[in-house]
Amino acid sequence: MANFDKYITPNMLNLTDTYAVKILICYFLRQINRPITPDQLTDIATNDGVLNYFVFMEAMNQMLEAGTITLEERDGEQYYVLSPIAKAGADDFKKIVPKSFRERILSSGLKFFAKLKNDRDVKVSLTEQNRGYIVNCLCTDGNMVLMDLKLFAPDKEQATMLADKIMLNPSDFYGRILDFAIENEEYNPDPKEVDEL
Repeated sequence: MANFDKYITPNMLNLTDTYAVKILICYFLRQINRPITPDQLTDIATNDGVLNYFVFMEAMNQMLEAGTITLEERDGEQYYVLSPIAKAGADDFKKIVPKSFRERILSSGLKFFAKLKNDRDVKVSLTEQNRGYIVNCLCTDGNMVLMDLKLFAPDKEQATMLADKIMLNPSDFYGRILDFAIENEEYNPDPKEVDEL
């Protein structure tokens, strides 16, 4: 007999009613208001344990069959589109789904799209040197380079850790560097005389 326990995480919300899942999906797509592919929506809804994969897939199949949600092709990629009825239903029936579910799927979606933007706008690379590694962080906004920073690390393990920490939240890293640069002041020594040598 198959063991499905590996698909259930301890922090997974217990939303097993496909009707509620459908409302939650419509609510999320209405709130996020941007093109989203089937793979992206699956990742957002299931990877952080927001919904059970099997219940999610059942709800999506029912919505596609009913025409509540459709697939639209743009630039060779398939995207989900809500029908007008689904948009109205998302607004009218969202309270059927507990607020904790709504907040969790929105949070998961915002994190997902922030990571997509970071992966596109921030590049971190490691270059081996004679005595260690250089961690190069390149932050861009379109064609404009916002920051090109090189940091030294004595070994590959520390270089990898530094790169991983930068990629956790590149916007915050960039902001902290700007804050430090703005607050940086000229060195003013505080001379102290030594009484005894």
